[in-house]
Amino acid sequence: MTLVLGIESSCDETAVAIVADDRRVLAERIASQMEAHRPFGGVVPELAARAHAERLQPMARAVLDDAGVALADIDAIAATAGPGLIGGVMVGLVFGKALAYATGKPLFGINHLEGHALSPRLVDPALRFPYLLLLVSGGHCQILTVEGIGRYRRMATTIDDAAGEAFDKVANMLGLGFPGGPAVERAALAGDPRAVPLPRPLTGSDEPHFSFAGLKTAVLRAVERGGHSAPDLAASFQQAVADCLVDRTRIAMRRRADATALVVAGGVAANKAIRAQLQALAMAHALPFVAPPMRLCTDNAAMIAWAAHERLAAGLAPDADPQARPRWPLDPLAEAARGAGVKA
Repeated sequence: MTLVLGIESSCDETAVAIVADDRRVLAERIASQMEAHRPFGGVVPELAARAHAERLQPMARAVLDDAGVALADIDAIAATAGPGLIGGVMVGLVFGKALAYATGKPLFGINHLEGHALSPRLVDPALRFPYLLLLVSGGHCQILTVEGIGRYRRMATTIDDAAGEAFDKVANMLGLGFPGGPAVERAALAGDPRAVPLPRPLTGSDEPHFSFAGLKTAVLRAVERGGHSAPDLAASFQQAVADCLVDRTRIAMRRRADATALVVAGGVAANKAIRAQLQALAMAHALPFVAPPMRLCTDNAAMIAWAAHERLAAGLAPDADPQARPRWPLDPLAEAARGAGVKA
């Protein structure tokens, strides 16, 4: 049995996990920083990095105890090397390097996006390549073809904001609190998704790219005009995002008729209403729909450890000295989308 200890620290979740090559998560701990950042309405990078530095060592010890194994029993270390808030990424990666140096174990510097891309295979061994992946999170909104381990072709990206970022900004506009995604989803349950007319940017275009900046601005204008409740605004915004995701994914599905499944991953994939509409899209095209369980949608270390397992099984050697990266595209050769800003 091969064991990998995974470390995730790319944003505001400190996470450590031990995963076996038979897909068992032997132990996992996630420390949220939500309360520390709530007064600021978003993640403060310096605070996040400091919290990672304080928590990683005791969490790693606790996970080893939970799994009933010693550090010497671990076969490899895996740490997120980017993309993300560079301070937090550096803390986790340096901690992983220290463990690897002290034990003589190999260290895998894992792309956080690859962790999300491969996380469905941690729980679904039947998922075969190539599959179509809609990766939606606070910092990314992309459609990729996952052709194999380390082989990713980007078909679409956002030209401005990511879907999760838009959720956070809208939650702030509506006074719903932090984190924004779950807050908007909760408020939307009591709202009418047809109450507020909002745009669906880029829907109907031939290129399957995304844009959410205009939608976000439209919500702001509706808030300034008044006359709509927060639940109605939340529900209407959530439905507009879902319509954009469904429309853009439909275009990508037509271009990759060989895809074995439609896979949705990332933090926004935890939104039940959006997930249900994407599942309906897959069913309408007779394509299996795969989404990791909710605990694997948000940032976690199990997916980082599993990505290292996938690389080991594929015979891919770890980098000799992985470096922390604030940006790290899965498909570095992909052409920039027309009109895309620097964040895309």
